[in-house]
Amino acid sequence: MKTPNTEGPARTQAFIGAGLVLVSCLSVQASAALASTLFDRLGAPAVAGLRQLCAALVLMALVRPRIRGHTQQDWVGMVIYGAAMAAMNVAYYCTVGRLPLGVAATLLFLGPFVVAVASARAWREALLPTVGLAGVVLVTEPGGTDEWAGIAFGLLSALALACYTLFAQRVGRASSGLEGLAVSVCISAILLLPFSLPAAPSVNGYDWGLVVVSGIVGVALAFTLDFQAVKMAGAKVVATLFSLDPVMGALIGALALAERLSGPVLVGMGLIVSAGAVATWRAESLPAPPMPTSTDRP
Repeated sequence: MKTPNTEGPARTQAFIGAGLVLVSCLSVQASAALASTLFDRLGAPAVAGLRQLCAALVLMALVRPRIRGHTQQDWVGMVIYGAAMAAMNVAYYCTVGRLPLGVAATLLFLGPFVVAVASARAWREALLPTVGLAGVVLVTEPGGTDEWAGIAFGLLSALALACYTLFAQRVGRASSGLEGLAVSVCISAILLLPFSLPAAPSVNGYDWGLVVVSGIVGVALAFTLDFQAVKMAGAKVVATLFSLDPVMGALIGALALAERLSGPVLVGMGLIVSAGAVATWRAESLPAPPMPTSTDRP
């Protein structure tokens, strides 16, 4: 008997997963540019919390996840995943409020970059952190207290994205369909209620429109695409394609927010993206699990 050839379907799933990540990167950066118009009046943490709340309501209504039937290990994974979402959104929005969108997205990408370097085994990959560090020095160019705060928030968002990427795979394995994602986004929204609830009375009708669109596009849609991409293409491919975030951020920042980046900053972004892409591609990662065959809904 001939052994079934699974290379074709696997490659097809990888290409589909890559396409999902591309759309996700565009969604995240476009929604960040849209939401940034509300930072001055509402504050970045409040905007992050409000849009996370909108996304949670949308996903809970569409997915209708089971609350019972999850193991303690499942709940630990979903809580950490949700906490990583909350921290990443608040920290990234605080970064966007202080630094150009492209620079903020570059700092964010340091998360999967560091994870990839830590898991690398080939000696040649020891050079990649040096290249990435040189890029960080060129990108940051701190010129005052506000810039230093933006860099600190950017590094925090990178740490949260690293946890987000790892636990997306773990939650995806433990749950069928989008149940784990929906519950995790709901947990994230609950954690951000101290920011979102006090700001809600100050939000007018136009602001609610921006928040809702940003929540649906930048959270519900983007996180769903990431979640499915990890299950289809694996963490290595997804982490590699996250390197497109800085490029998307720089383009959208220039087109939508009229942000300009200096030559050294552009060179630094290129160094970080290149080193991160090589590191994540060469790093070993766990194989992607098989796609679920049923929704397992009661």
